[in-house]
Amino acid sequence: MSATVGPHIGQTVRAPKTAELIAAQLRRRIVQGELTPGETLPPEIQLMEQFGVSRPTLREAFRILEAEMLISVRRGSRGGAQVMAPDFSVAARHVGLLLQMQGTTVDDVYEARMIAEPACARMLAKRRTKQDLADLEAVVAELRSAVEAKDDAVPDPALWSRLTYRFHELIMDRCGNRTLAVQGAVLQEIVATHLELRVARNFDKNESPERFQRAIKGYKRLVTLLEARDAEGAERHWRNHMKVAGTYLLKDDLHNKPVVELFA
Repeated sequence: MSATVGPHIGQTVRAPKTAELIAAQLRRRIVQGELTPGETLPPEIQLMEQFGVSRPTLREAFRILEAEMLISVRRGSRGGAQVMAPDFSVAARHVGLLLQMQGTTVDDVYEARMIAEPACARMLAKRRTKQDLADLEAVVAELRSAVEAKDDAVPDPALWSRLTYRFHELIMDRCGNRTLAVQGAVLQEIVATHLELRVARNFDKNESPERFQRAIKGYKRLVTLLEARDAEGAERHWRNHMKVAGTYLLKDDLHNKPVVELFA
């Protein structure tokens, strides 16, 4: 018997460029912690000798890593390539582009977040440490101070946005599941950008001081449930809290804005 192989059994395979291979090696060392944030890479001449490549090839590798925000390159006699910590905002921009290509709006992102974050609150209730509680309490205290610092009990919008962002970030980051923490951070970056726009647009026009007091009570209630290790209660409370907050955050035309436009 003879077997006939059809003419189309796969796609054309492109061999990676030398610059891509160098970038992959350096990326692996950064990810594995062999190269740490703040550390400066050896001089170009030394790296060219190590990799056996020309300066243009090495600089192309640097450009790849710069685009990924893994290194920062300074030119000149005192320049060099310095390792950077990966930034969630970079991932958020790329995810934003992918979501936009599918017609995704801010509403859609909030829906995903309102599924993931209450589940993280449940996990956090089971795994929380004294430090987790202390860090969340510290944010609540700062929120109270932000409200009390103003005569009209309407806090500074940028400060309020930053602190509430931090509280949500802690829930995702401390839940004990790194995959959810990273996914949450990317979504939260999109949400935080939306919140800044929402706040900048209407914060001082129609705000009610009572809304901020209710929000602080909601945060404090979650900390109490976490302290009691009430996983079901924490998840239920945080889902309700986020639904109520969503009616405020999504009530104007920004909620229909494609996510990529938030970063324009």
